[in-house]
Amino acid sequence: MTTLTTTIGQIVRGDREVFPPYLYAAYQSTRLRAPTLPLVEVPLTLSELTGPGPVMSRVTPEDADMTTNSGTGGEAIGQRIIVTGRVLDARGRPIPNTLLEIWQANASGRYIHKNDQWPGRLDPNFLGIGRTLTDANGVYRFLTVRPGLYPWKNHPNAWRPAHIHFSLFGRSLVSRLVTQMYFPDDPMFSLDPIFHGVPNDAARQRMVAAYDHNVTEEEWALGYRWDIVLHGPEATPFDEKWPAPLEDPA
Repeated sequence: MTTLTTTIGQIVRGDREVFPPYLYAAYQSTRLRAPTLPLVEVPLTLSELTGPGPVMSRVTPEDADMTTNSGTGGEAIGQRIIVTGRVLDARGRPIPNTLLEIWQANASGRYIHKNDQWPGRLDPNFLGIGRTLTDANGVYRFLTVRPGLYPWKNHPNAWRPAHIHFSLFGRSLVSRLVTQMYFPDDPMFSLDPIFHGVPNDAARQRMVAAYDHNVTEEEWALGYRWDIVLHGPEATPFDEKWPAPLEDPA
């Protein structure tokens, strides 16, 4: 951990070479949500330390197929993609049984959310959410559609690169990390303040998936591979630092 000095004083924010600061002026929302006072550590409750418990057993293979998990009987519109990779600790050891939840815009760049009202088309067969557990080798796999770019109001004519949000849960609800996966060669990288909120290019590139033809399935879906590293000098940058990091296996 390092101490990062910003315009709001000294705050602790993991590795300053990897993690974005709480306050990054080009990313307008951080001006509203960055802490203005020293952080206070709040004791965790028993349920926070031991949850989520049985919810882990309710994850099904269908949850990881976002092209058909809407429950409508139809299939999402867009380019099918397979996103797979491993969850690893700082030594490259796989982290099994990690709950991954993802959410994303549809192929038109539209979320199912009341605040998303730009005229991109909604897809009734696409919820934009999925989840799965890593297997014994730390491997996860999702089938989804490639998300579209979408406008946002951070600055004039602002558009977000195509991306998928990832949330990783450890052994309890407070062991959570959140990040974003991007696609290679996106034309909006150079204009996106969230992407550039990560302090250096090497760390930013660890948020970009690689196209993998071995993952691609013939006449079905394109394949992308993206490993997530929880700790250490090769750690994946995360959006938020929760009270307790994901735990390494014993």
